[in-house]
Amino acid sequence: MFCEKAMELIRELHRAPEGQLPAFNEDGLRQVLEEMKALYEQNQSDVNEAKSAGRGDLIPTIKFRHCSLLRNRRCTVAYLYDRLLRIRALRWEYGSVLPNALRFHMSAEEVEWFNHYKKSLATYMRSLGGDEGLDITQDMKPPKSLYIEVRCLKDYGEFEVDDGTSVLLKKNSQHFLPRWKCEQLIRQGVLEHVLP
Repeated sequence: MFCEKAMELIRELHRAPEGQLPAFNEDGLRQVLEEMKALYEQNQSDVNEAKSAGRGDLIPTIKFRHCSLLRNRRCTVAYLYDRLLRIRALRWEYGSVLPNALRFHMSAEEVEWFNHYKKSLATYMRSLGGDEGLDITQDMKPPKSLYIEVRCLKDYGEFEVDDGTSVLLKKNSQHFLPRWKCEQLIRQGVLEHVLP
């Protein structure tokens, strides 16, 4: 059936929960591209036959195949674009280092795109706010207080706060730290916010 494999790519993304990245379906994408190549070659031979033999009865078939080609292209581009949007959102959620489980679901080209995106974002953040730059990935939601109580979920080691003091982050230890310093560690799963 025409465009069925391309629609399956879209359904696969639709089934994945928001904020999650399903594994890159290289086989499905390859099958769609092979179908597109076959449709194009069939159209080329029919166009040549219609021109040389004057067969106007082939034109509806040619138009149908051409519409199938366009639909396959739209579905393929939508699949790839949606994946890039999800990968971009992962940069804001997890920071510049993605967990291996997520990297495993990405193609080599997507990993390369992620690396370019994080470098571009880092360059932009360095250009803001004077000498030190401004981390715009912090405080995704406005904070209610500047300090929060956090519990360490795994051994992390020494953590330096802006005033120069060091805090030893050991598993199951609790600390009262500046929100903006520990928000990245919360996203990475090193700390958890202890709610009052």
